[in-house]
Amino acid sequence: MLLDAPSCYRALCTHDARFDGRFFVGVATTRIYCRPVCTVRTPHARNCRYFRSAAAAEVGGYRPCLRCRPELAPGSASVDALDRLAQAAVGLIEDGRLEEGGLEALAAALRITSRHVRRVFATTFGVSPVAYAQTHRLLLAKRLLTDTALPVTEVAFASGFGSVRRFNALFNARYRMPPARLRRNAANTAPGAPLRFELAYRPPYDWPAMLEFLAARAVPCMEAITAQDYFRTLRIAHNGAEHAGWIRVGNRAPRSTLVVELSHSLARVVAPVLSRVRHAFDTNCDPEAIAAALGALSRRHPGLRVPGAVDGFELAVRAIVGQQVSVRAARTLMTRLVRALGEPLAASLVLPEGSLDRMFPAAQRVADVDVGVLTGLGLTGARARAVMALSRAVACKAVRLDPRADVADTTAALLALPGIGPWTVELIAMRALGWPDAFPASDGVILRAMNETSPARAAARSAQWQPWRSYAVMHLWRKT
Repeated sequence: MLLDAPSCYRALCTHDARFDGRFFVGVATTRIYCRPVCTVRTPHARNCRYFRSAAAAEVGGYRPCLRCRPELAPGSASVDALDRLAQAAVGLIEDGRLEEGGLEALAAALRITSRHVRRVFATTFGVSPVAYAQTHRLLLAKRLLTDTALPVTEVAFASGFGSVRRFNALFNARYRMPPARLRRNAANTAPGAPLRFELAYRPPYDWPAMLEFLAARAVPCMEAITAQDYFRTLRIAHNGAEHAGWIRVGNRAPRSTLVVELSHSLARVVAPVLSRVRHAFDTNCDPEAIAAALGALSRRHPGLRVPGAVDGFELAVRAIVGQQVSVRAARTLMTRLVRALGEPLAASLVLPEGSLDRMFPAAQRVADVDVGVLTGLGLTGARARAVMALSRAVACKAVRLDPRADVADTTAALLALPGIGPWTVELIAMRALGWPDAFPASDGVILRAMNETSPARAAARSAQWQPWRSYAVMHLWRKT
């Protein structure tokens, strides 16, 4: 967004949640920067400076507010090519790609030049990639110091710092306080206890609809849904090591935040875990823009989100298994697959609904089994071969299935695989890639909801909902 000072100040005065994460305000008299929803006394307009990102505010010499906590602000979602490229780069930084191989490795992963990466960051965030990454590490450290009882040494390494000395020096220099000052006010949790965080979103958020959607598809040994919360097992590969554990996600509606709890075994990969949760629960959604595009279609269920995925490969397998069968049948097949091939979780999570003791199998694990194993679980031969082809493509990195992948390239690569057609690809784009304009026009439920028999006509009519057709899909699915 353009940082028009009068508009930004009006949003600040009204604490307008629609602008949360879209800009940050620095106060010249205190040298502190805040979110527009901050509840401290509103500063005079003449003392306010506006920034496109937290990193730009910190480069400008401001330190984060301890009340509104800029690290909790929601991100943004867009179909604009530049914005999607910028968000893809941010995701790779959160995954530690810049620390692993530097700017050239980051650019190679995005398939652009390092010069273009710098240009994208300057345009979108107002800072260099290195400055953005540095702010990301510091804000993550600030969050860990405030919200957990992790030792400072663990905080430093979990935040991506190579040494505690470097961490302490940079924290002192940037925030003008030692890390120990935040630790005195940290959450009073026992060592080894689950870690708890909050992720902000822009209201409204139809949380019951999200849980209902996930509950219908939940794999019992891997997922559980209660009246208010979602639980699942999770494995993260990071810096050459695998980290496994479980997460719980709930809603705190009065604060417009999701509460995320993760097992202590995931402490070293907090940033990638939270990044996946943001995508899976669509916290970067802009309900106002979507409602304006969808019009009457969205009025019955404002705040409906597109469920993403914590594991793109898992979602793609679900899409293949779900071809031309009911949701209940697909769930049964997925449960058999996870019980047969899923890897056990060392410290299972025991709930009244049952134990979560399996993780979804890695692509290489599925690629290594005989196709007869999959048909023995109840998959048809065609779908078993499609799952095998997908698994091999993902295992050898010929196909990427995450929000940072190029949508057009991934779509083309998937369509080249046997047994994967347009419906499956659109579903994968919608949920695994986070593409907000996907539309599986041949979906039977969608056709009934639109009173259509022709996928071509349904696709033509869907143009009225661009560029947010993925959200139109969710509303059409609920309409029937």
